[in-house]
Amino acid sequence: MALLTKAPKGTQDILPENVHEHQFVENTLLEIAGKYGFREIRTPVFEHTELFQRGVGETTDVVQKEMYTFTDKGDRSITLRPEGTAGAVRAFLEHGLFNDAVPAKLCYILNCYRYEKPQAGRWREFQQFGVEMFGSASPAADAEVISLANGIFEFFGIENLELQLNSIGCPACRANYHKALKEYFEKNAEKLCGTCLERLDKNPMRILDCKNPACKQLCEGAPFITDYLCDECSEHFKGVQKYLMAMGIKFTVNPRIVRGLDYYTRTVFEFVSNNIGAQGTVCGGGRYDGLVKELGGPDTPALGFGMGTGRLMMVMKSQGIELPKAEECDIYVAPMGENALQKAMELTSTLRSAGIFALTDVVGRSLKAQMKYADKIGAKYTCVLGDDEIVRNAANVKNMASGDTTELGLEDFDMDFTRLILDDAASSLGSSFSDEELSKLDSLLNF
Repeated sequence: MALLTKAPKGTQDILPENVHEHQFVENTLLEIAGKYGFREIRTPVFEHTELFQRGVGETTDVVQKEMYTFTDKGDRSITLRPEGTAGAVRAFLEHGLFNDAVPAKLCYILNCYRYEKPQAGRWREFQQFGVEMFGSASPAADAEVISLANGIFEFFGIENLELQLNSIGCPACRANYHKALKEYFEKNAEKLCGTCLERLDKNPMRILDCKNPACKQLCEGAPFITDYLCDECSEHFKGVQKYLMAMGIKFTVNPRIVRGLDYYTRTVFEFVSNNIGAQGTVCGGGRYDGLVKELGGPDTPALGFGMGTGRLMMVMKSQGIELPKAEECDIYVAPMGENALQKAMELTSTLRSAGIFALTDVVGRSLKAQMKYADKIGAKYTCVLGDDEIVRNAANVKNMASGDTTELGLEDFDMDFTRLILDDAASSLGSSFSDEELSKLDSLLNF
């Protein structure tokens, strides 16, 4: 069979047998963020192109090379979002969320799009979890946001992650750093790639983020931003480190971290793994105190981070961290004949209303084929329903693990089946305890 087409390069299908893992991770991320006071926001998958040009930065690889941009039928330039922060800030301003209690805390899970070379841990369509905090300039806010990311990794049991920390200063002290960088790179201009030659005048810090091997080697001898921090930025950076140490969060100061987006100021950080190859940054973020004003809002300090859920799950699997299994069918009702099918449809509907995962035949299989199907989907119980069962208004339910059968009336089948599940679970739990332990439990329950 010749397929008409396949999924576009750099995208992936998440199949039914794996979707539950993504759902668990995504729901857990939002739940943990909620414990820190972050509320979920959902923004459009596309925005006006100027939002990213102004917000992300025209000299970044994202804007120059990676955005999916098109002209719509209204002759407007539209871009699929390459990251989440710019859209969150736009929504924060458009809906007046700056009037809410300070700090305003937002979180999200969304799909992002970048035209990059696909490789392990990097896709052209990818899922990103992110948080944004508006209204606090305190280094304590930086430490709290970093502690949220750290708390996520601790919850999932992820090990061998290194928190790398840096400060890239404010516009005032960064001007001196830009001057020093420009002087350094101008002496070695012949070694720079074409893109970095353009950056040399516009934003020499972007050269530090270049992936070209020659540029990367040249950057090793470049000045450090930490040597050019003004007193205020230096104190802020010391404060972030002080609060992280107070929370027992280990970190390494890496003066080469600049992040790939122009809106960052002061604190920048990355959580890096050595378990997933070259694309080892699992989470990255920092402070962006000028972005809200840049997009037309009041002067508002802000910070946040982005975490690729795909990379997060890659790290978890590389470390053998197991995720919960998908929910399995509680009971499969196998009808024999039209009258039995009608009754089976009634029973499964009642069971589902009681919160039970129940299935029956909708294909017209033989009884033997139905039993094979029930075994294949991992049904925990089966119930064969024929004319005899309908006449006596009762049927046998088989526990597929133990092989035990129990007759249940069809009148209150949902309640009786629920009791059966609970009784079997209690029996199974009790078998894992010794008589002495059961006696102690009984004493505690009767206390």
